[in-house]
Amino acid sequence: MDKAFAIFDMDGTLVDSMDYWRGLAREYLARQGLAPSPELLERIKPMTMTQSAELFIRTFGLSGTPQTLAGEMNAMIEAHYRGDIPLKEGVALYLDRLRRDGVRMCVASATALPLMKACLDRLGVLDYFDFLLSCEEVGWGKDRPDVYHEAARRLGASPGEIAVYEDALGAAKTAKMAGYYVVAVYDGGTQPWEELKKLADEAIDNWKEEI
Repeated sequence: MDKAFAIFDMDGTLVDSMDYWRGLAREYLARQGLAPSPELLERIKPMTMTQSAELFIRTFGLSGTPQTLAGEMNAMIEAHYRGDIPLKEGVALYLDRLRRDGVRMCVASATALPLMKACLDRLGVLDYFDFLLSCEEVGWGKDRPDVYHEAARRLGASPGEIAVYEDALGAAKTAKMAGYYVVAVYDGGTQPWEELKKLADEAIDNWKEEI
């Protein structure tokens, strides 16, 4: 990667949190006596928590507002971010190398800002980033490029100068179509890796191999 700026996704890219997130929807809906379909679980992957809550309300007729449901789900996942979600092996050394090369970095994630900050701070990598940006702040998930464009604005750079690191095919497609240099990151097998690699400008199978 030879760009001067980098936008990192967090979940599945920097940290091994995807199993926790996959379990969250099932756990939350199970408390309501419901079971999500595989199609619904796939559909919510690029969404913010509020957007996911809106979908649950429409699909299952749940009572409450998207904000109250999102708050309940946030409370369930927060303990994991604060306590046991791990950093992917090799990430810290990779970030350190980019910083030594003068790359300015930020994180753009569908995860709520307080959880992002708590997790990355606990894992000792928060200081590598100029700022953290949640899709909640721009009002759209990564099915639209708004969060990338806002990150680019804050970095003072254009899309062509920025590498976007993503593990999810949908998000990578959004970034690619918006003109960013896309680095695909293997997330452990939940995404169509060969298709993601074909789309991306560069691919990382294992962070340790990139050091």
